[in-house]
Amino acid sequence: MADFNVQVRGVGHVSIVDLKGYLDAHTAPELESTFNKLIEASNYKVVVNFDELAYISSAGLGVFMAYVETMRENNGDIKFANMKDNVYSIFDLLGFPMLYEFFKDEVEAIEKFNNQD
Repeated sequence: MADFNVQVRGVGHVSIVDLKGYLDAHTAPELESTFNKLIEASNYKVVVNFDELAYISSAGLGVFMAYVETMRENNGDIKFANMKDNVYSIFDLLGFPMLYEFFKDEVEAIEKFNNQD
């Protein structure tokens, strides 16, 4: 099975979700569990850091689609940061840039949340 890891850390009122490895049908439930815990804790402002993510499949993309509405209904959002070109091309191909905000680094994404408050 491909290696995958999810870590969550807080920066002010924003939760940073660091992804590492391969996000596919086998590892997507781990990310779903992370989002469920964030929602249970009323943490709706999320920046996903893709810096160490090597690969994402459609199952991985589906996790973000499953949770973004809940985040937005609670005055939050999911923003993406530090995405490698090969991973971004998958998001771009499926039209995600029209639905989500992409940032060069997590600092920019956090600032965007701070400016919305």
